[in-house]
Amino acid sequence: MGTVVMQVSIPEILFSFGIGKEEVQSRIKKWLVISLFREGRISSGKAGSLLGLSRREFLDLLDEEGIAYFDYSTEELEDEFKAVRKLKPVKEQP
Repeated sequence: MGTVVMQVSIPEILFSFGIGKEEVQSRIKKWLVISLFREGRISSGKAGSLLGLSRREFLDLLDEEGIAYFDYSTEELEDEFKAVRKLKPVKEQP
């Protein structure tokens, strides 16, 4: 996989918080990949691959970052619940 070198302007004061250039580069890459995933432009497998992680590790990263893997609309969520109800009948309480 090829790489592109870009110049990014970052306020110098950010480095006073104990962050180095390599960490900035890592965070920008992680942020960009997660953003592309959230927009639906890349899959979780591709996102993991771009970050050197397995798909499972990428999903764990999303969890660590507090990002929901599933982002259902109300209608989509209701459709999912309907499908589950059809698979396993609910036992009625006496």
